[in-house]
Amino acid sequence: MSSVQVLEKTQGTAAGRTRDEELLAALGYKQEFKRAFTALETFGISFSIIGLLPSIASILFYSIPNGGPSAMVWGWTVASFFILLVGLSMAELASAAPTSGGLYFWTHSLSSPQYKNLLAWIVGYSNTIGSIAAIASIDWGCAVQIMAAATIGSKDQTFVATDAQLFGVFACVILSHALLCCLGTKILARLQSVYVALNVLLCLAVIIALPAATPKELRNTPKFVFGNFTNLNGWLSGFAFIFSFLAPLWTICSFEASVHISEEASNASVAVPWAIVGAISIAGILGWAINVALAFCMGSDLESIVNSPQPMATIFFNSFGQKGTLALWAIVVIAQYMMGSSIVLSASRQAFAFSRDGALPGSRWLYRMNKYTQTPVNTVWFTCIPAIALGLLVFAGPAAINAVFSLGLTALYVAYGTPIAARFLGSNNFKPGPFNLGPLSPIIGTLACLWLLFMVIVFLFPYSPNPGVTSMNYTVVVFGGVMVLSLVYFYFPRYGGKYWFKGPVTTLLDVDDEMSSNIEEKDIVDVKQDVV
Repeated sequence: MSSVQVLEKTQGTAAGRTRDEELLAALGYKQEFKRAFTALETFGISFSIIGLLPSIASILFYSIPNGGPSAMVWGWTVASFFILLVGLSMAELASAAPTSGGLYFWTHSLSSPQYKNLLAWIVGYSNTIGSIAAIASIDWGCAVQIMAAATIGSKDQTFVATDAQLFGVFACVILSHALLCCLGTKILARLQSVYVALNVLLCLAVIIALPAATPKELRNTPKFVFGNFTNLNGWLSGFAFIFSFLAPLWTICSFEASVHISEEASNASVAVPWAIVGAISIAGILGWAINVALAFCMGSDLESIVNSPQPMATIFFNSFGQKGTLALWAIVVIAQYMMGSSIVLSASRQAFAFSRDGALPGSRWLYRMNKYTQTPVNTVWFTCIPAIALGLLVFAGPAAINAVFSLGLTALYVAYGTPIAARFLGSNNFKPGPFNLGPLSPIIGTLACLWLLFMVIVFLFPYSPNPGVTSMNYTVVVFGGVMVLSLVYFYFPRYGGKYWFKGPVTTLLDVDDEMSSNIEEKDIVDVKQDVV
């Protein structure tokens, strides 16, 4: 039976299938989720995970000491441009094959036969690690912001949270997100519209209100905002500016979240790619405006801001006073909390897809739908518990816990770059979906891959030169260690993934029994190759 005949057979068997279900069937998967996400809600999950204002608040410690205003304004501009190139390349892949497995599915479909199983394995584990680290870093930022509110509200702002208190709040935040993401798909989908509205309104409120409320003596000149370069960390100025990219890169990250809910989205081949591109574009523009507003209103004593428990809270306090800052900061914390729930939702779907193909330890247990909520409850807890464990790095020092931020970026950038490169370097017959860059595709893809490779190297550098044990960047240790273990698992004699992992495995035949006598699994694999 030819691949075309198989495609026609898979699409024609269940008369009640929608167009989305037919495309998913052509990729070899049965429809297991409810398609409850509209186009706006699909965009919402990527945009809410970006969570502009709370994300910028969590990561200012990278930009202010590594260039000050210039890094905040021009560093954001440069990084946003290249992030958009990455998003455009990923959007093409998402349009061609909208499945929750996303990155590792594309890698397997597009890579040369001799490498595709190993590369899909590496990308799947990188994506899993990156998603778990993203949960940890977002919710760590939320915990820091909650304790910053306690500091602002204390008498004379004397309260300083201990590491144990921060970890306790952090663990409670993640546990609450795990419980929330065990709810039904329809509830989680409706929340995304609320998240989008709150994030946009919060950004606009700060862009307008902060300059109006800032005392004259704290307002900076345009020359200072667009031309001042302050280097407080000791790196050479050029590298310090590059290092400041970690702020926009961490902020505008995990935008592939909409890919992982592809099987819950309506008109996924159109909605998902436009969600990626739209989230990055809007975040780039609004984020630049926020950084400009902050640079104009933060005064010139950058050292005192950097050395405060929460730099953005300090800027707000200097402009709005105690009560105004507490009111605004409460909304920032809520927005950051929403980011955390969205990343847990995305991470659990990615883990579900990877376990569906048998790649994660305990896949039989992980690949289960809760019969009450019709959501993968087991993978929710699978992603949240290791994220809590990452928070224990706080007891090793500030640099160790800050490594969680760069760990998430490093792992995700490895996962982002591999399928983009495989499309142009592997032996495949890529067929674009509705979202198509045409002749610009190879140029954009090449620039995206070079950018990702360059930044992965930068992520491994310590926060400042000549680090000690407590100020070392432990990203290479944590990420490298987990990846080494995953490769050991792959190559383990007799029982390793090398002997049984064959990439995406069809689940379609589980429900279409009448097809099982006519269609072989290898034919489904051929169909997947044709679609992608």
